[in-house]
Amino acid sequence: MGVEYNAVQFLRYAAKKAQFGRVATIGRQSMDINEEQLRRVVALPAEYKHERYCERFLTEYFNAESVESFDYSDFEGADHIEDLNKPLGKQYSRYDTVLDFGCLEHIYNVPQAFKNLSELCSEGGQFIHILPAYNMCGHGFWQFSPELFFSLYSKANGYAETQVFLADLSREELWYQLTPPENGQRIILNSCARLSLLCRTVKGPAFSHDNVQQSDYVFWWAQNAGANAKTDVGNPPSVGKKRERPVRRDLMSRFMQSVRYMRANMKGELTVQGKCPEITKCPISSLV
Repeated sequence: MGVEYNAVQFLRYAAKKAQFGRVATIGRQSMDINEEQLRRVVALPAEYKHERYCERFLTEYFNAESVESFDYSDFEGADHIEDLNKPLGKQYSRYDTVLDFGCLEHIYNVPQAFKNLSELCSEGGQFIHILPAYNMCGHGFWQFSPELFFSLYSKANGYAETQVFLADLSREELWYQLTPPENGQRIILNSCARLSLLCRTVKGPAFSHDNVQQSDYVFWWAQNAGANAKTDVGNPPSVGKKRERPVRRDLMSRFMQSVRYMRANMKGELTVQGKCPEITKCPISSLV
């Protein structure tokens, strides 16, 4: 991935929240949007020169003070060579904005990579991620769940203003904004389209990645605190003893879920499985 349509729009959204200042890009980000499409999205001066990489675009259009890139190899001319599977090889000056437009999915040791990004970011600085979420099997090592970003970038871990969106790559007019799951809920979504996850968050004075747990299990653990472990009272359905139900009812439930799934896909919409926080359709024009 690089700076494509959704990345440009998310940059515009982030620019309304904070100045970019000193920017670090994870991987040297190429301009994966052609000039004609870019001019439809942003008002560029006539003399704008479309280049292969994003540095000039970020400094001229988004007023970034500087742009430096980090990569495993210098094959694309990155400014700093680091294996993000491992702790950073040296201490760097902190950056005001850290951009990850499709790099973390290619890194095996994702927890260490997240820590490295936080080490690079200044207090009050922002992270901007766009990563594969669904139907991109084989693109990299990983696809990412919204739950990870709500759990990792929590207030308890030293982050603020965390927002998560999903972008359907077949639609340019809207994103889906997600709210953090509560009360044992899970974010379980289906789509026939490829989905990207968009996340923005702000780093506080101190951060920790020592307490990142899936929120529905945290809820059920709290509910069961002090209870007899041998009983299934209050256990989540996936952990406790499964209740028996008639086969006919089970088959009908699955059939109706499949029908709802197919209808939603025909309309180009996401479908929700089980309990899920509210999903809000957000026209991009209302956000940028």
